[in-house]
Amino acid sequence: MDKLAWCKKQKTGIQIVESNDNLCEEYIKKAENSLRAVKSLEDNPEWQISSAYYAMYFSIYAILMKVGIKCEIHSCTLEIVKNKLKQYFSSEDIFLLEKSLSARIDVQYYVDRVVDKKFQDKMTSEASSFYSKCLEVIANMGEDEILLIRQGFN
Repeated sequence: MDKLAWCKKQKTGIQIVESNDNLCEEYIKKAENSLRAVKSLEDNPEWQISSAYYAMYFSIYAILMKVGIKCEIHSCTLEIVKNKLKQYFSSEDIFLLEKSLSARIDVQYYVDRVVDKKFQDKMTSEASSFYSKCLEVIANMGEDEILLIRQGFN
């Protein structure tokens, strides 16, 4: 079974909902708050990594709200990006998002795992441009594109 099919079967997995511009805007605000946290947490790598990840994740989730897709499982959200939003994101963007999720899990849930400082710097420096890319996707996404993405889940 492919990962998207598995995600659709999960209680908090992929669900098609009404497109919601208000929620899209609220997730953009959450991403902006996370970006501000990244800058203010330079002396706290654990929370800086988490904030950088969430800045990117909330940016993606804003796109999902624009499209009308709800998904509360982070790995499933990444599968949506890899399979249904790949025309908007490079393989480098997707790699950054996946590796950032792993880094966030490592620093939040484990005391014996370390995130490479070089990758931490990459995450924190690229979170802002990832956010900007998501804003561009939202601004330029038309109804036809939204329908195509949604149809892929039927």
